[in-house]
Amino acid sequence: MAASLPQLDVAKMQMVQDLEIEMMSDMYNRMTAACHKKCIPPKYKDAELVKGESVCLDRCVAKYLDIHERVGRKLTQMSLQDEEAVKKLQGEMPKM
Repeated sequence: MAASLPQLDVAKMQMVQDLEIEMMSDMYNRMTAACHKKCIPPKYKDAELVKGESVCLDRCVAKYLDIHERVGRKLTQMSLQDEEAVKKLQGEMPKM
């Protein structure tokens, strides 16, 4: 089925995939930096994580991913509402 898609659609799909990878990479980098700053003291006492640091990191990552998912759902919902409003407005406009 993908072979029947026009070249432009394949290019758009590749662009969307590349953008998604870039956004996920950015999210991962931000999460890593934020959780490291919050949970790991600047001066290391041990080479390994202690239990408190490990628990803090687990919670931080879980919260970060939960919020990321919630924001994504809300943005998708808002985008769908905007599309519906545009379609409704276009349907109300007189044709020339």
